[in-house]
Amino acid sequence: MTSMTHGGPEITGGVDTHGLTHHAAVIDTVGRHLADREFPATIRGYRDLLDWMRGHGALTAVGVEGTGAYGAELARVLTAAGVTAVDVDRPDRKTRRMKGKSDPIDAYAAATAVLSGRATGIPKSRDGVVEAVRVLRIARRSAVKARTQAMNQIRGLLVSAPAMLREQVADLERPALIPRSPGCGPGTTCPARLRRPGHHCVGSPAVTRRWTPR
Repeated sequence: MTSMTHGGPEITGGVDTHGLTHHAAVIDTVGRHLADREFPATIRGYRDLLDWMRGHGALTAVGVEGTGAYGAELARVLTAAGVTAVDVDRPDRKTRRMKGKSDPIDAYAAATAVLSGRATGIPKSRDGVVEAVRVLRIARRSAVKARTQAMNQIRGLLVSAPAMLREQVADLERPALIPRSPGCGPGTTCPARLRRPGHHCVGSPAVTRRWTPR
């Protein structure tokens, strides 16, 4: 870990992160609680948090909870400022039952985890090519899930559809089923009018010509 050149005794910071606010705390080299304070989860708030910590001494490292979620941007700001950011797991249930749950307690616990050496994880930068690929994979996974759900809904509707309608699409593969899926044309009311004689569904030639996707 790197030590900053700011004067004063060496200190270690800890941050309990949330969506709108972050609670910060600082301890000395023997683990004594020095101070804690809440800051808004904004760029200005991150900078104020860093300046506040440095005002208590030479900042050696900062333990941040949730560097892959609410603490991601704070970790980037600390790293850009030359401060060692350490990923800290949230306190387990046993610790919460023994010590209680509050933002100051969690912030001090994050700092203590870094000072004791229990927390050593370096946050991922979450930028560049790797992050771009991760975002694309999430989008693809969501699209595949939505497509599967839509296909299951279509097949579920076909189960109770009229036999004549089911026979039109019974042997179709999925790519061909979607453009010919049963539906309603303009000015119709489903599913009642689908059962009326003479009504054309989307799967029928008369309507397919008008509604075939480009």
